[in-house]
Amino acid sequence: MEKTMQEKNARAKKMMLWFAMISMTMTFAGLTSAYVVSSSRADWLTSFELPDVFTYSTILILLSSVTFFLGKKALNQGKTSLQKTFLWATLGLTLLFVYFQFTGFSEIIAQGYYFTGAASSITTSFIYVLVLLHLAHVFGGLIVLMIVIFQSYKNAYTLDQKLGYELAELFWHFLDFLWIYLYVFVSVYS
Repeated sequence: MEKTMQEKNARAKKMMLWFAMISMTMTFAGLTSAYVVSSSRADWLTSFELPDVFTYSTILILLSSVTFFLGKKALNQGKTSLQKTFLWATLGLTLLFVYFQFTGFSEIIAQGYYFTGAASSITTSFIYVLVLLHLAHVFGGLIVLMIVIFQSYKNAYTLDQKLGYELAELFWHFLDFLWIYLYVFVSVYS
């Protein structure tokens, strides 16, 4: 009976996460649809290119997904020390991702494009919204990652008890996929 309740609880938590991720996907789908529709405006920038640092940040977030996955693999093998190392690597890569995102904004501003005001454009305003909204979700992911690191040091995850880790990893991979979608979309559609 207890195992059944535990399984139901796990399924419910996974379903809630899926609903949240689908909701986030719909938000970004709406924003990218608005981006496409707005691109027919006369004031749309046709020659704007994302700064190269966004490419570097894309590589970093991909690597952070790899290290998160390797951490779970180490957990499944009972190598908790290695698992913690991979979690710290994930945190470091993510902090570098955030740094490069803000560096990219600095380069956009240096080109003379602002979020609002006379020096803004509808094109770069959309890019600001897309990237900043994704960064807000990444900050949520960072909180989740720090909780997973903390729980790992409390030895909360075992071969039989790793739901929190699995949920965090699923959300992390979702954030990775979402950024790749946004990056490719803006790169191709600009």
